Amino acid sequence: MSLYRDEGVVLRTQKLGEADRIVTILAKRTGKIRAVAKGVRRTTSRFGARLEPFTHVDLQLHTGRTLDVVTQAETIRPYGEALAADYPRYTAGSAMLETADRLTHGEKEPALRQFLLLVGGLRTLADRGHEARLVLDAYFLRSLAVAGYAPALDACAKCQAPAIRAFAIVAGGVVCGACKPACAAVPASETIGLMSALLRGDWATADASEPRHRSECSGLVAAYLQWHLEHGIRSLRHVEREPA
Repeated sequence: MSLYRDEGVVLRTQKLGEADRIVTILAKRTGKIRAVAKGVRRTTSRFGARLEPFTHVDLQLHTGRTLDVVTQAETIRPYGEALAADYPRYTAGSAMLETADRLTHGEKEPALRQFLLLVGGLRTLADRGHEARLVLDAYFLRSLAVAGYAPALDACAKCQAPAIRAFAIVAGGVVCGACKPACAAVPASETIGLMSALLRGDWATADASEPRHRSECSGLVAAYLQWHLEHGIRSLRHVEREPA
């Protein structure tokens, strides 16, 4: 039996048999792990509540043939407790977990930067320092950047011209008039500025943005994310947007 230890965030769970669960975890060193937590659905379980989605947990596991097995679990921070009573923050956090799961494709492939972004995003949501949808959009943009899909926001994605006319998902970001495809959106310049601020972590600019620009930004970021994932984020349908 090969034992190992790591810390991670529980992304999702599913029932297995009468009392067990399969937990999917994004771990700091190991990457994405799918493991069996035996007996966690029993009321007498020692660590059932520690293996719920949103929980940042320290784990000991042993390697199995198909799925690893959780043998110990200690809570580092239960982000679910801080988010559960706040619907906008809870749904934003759910979208973060789903996105982290989608962006980390292979199991046990190290994804340290994605792990750190997820922990930072959940912490920012729980600390309530910024509007929930801004935090979510910042997380989307930064996680896409780590995955190699950062949108071009300062110059045309096709020809690098500085004159920006539109935002084209298929082109990879902002485009000039000459490169603008028919399907491109034409957002306000303040919306592009907000996207840029969220990508670089300029919270002073982001917090001062107007609701209509936040709403427009959210729509573009969500569409851009799902285009590159080639899959919809189901949690997004429940996320509350800023009114236009």
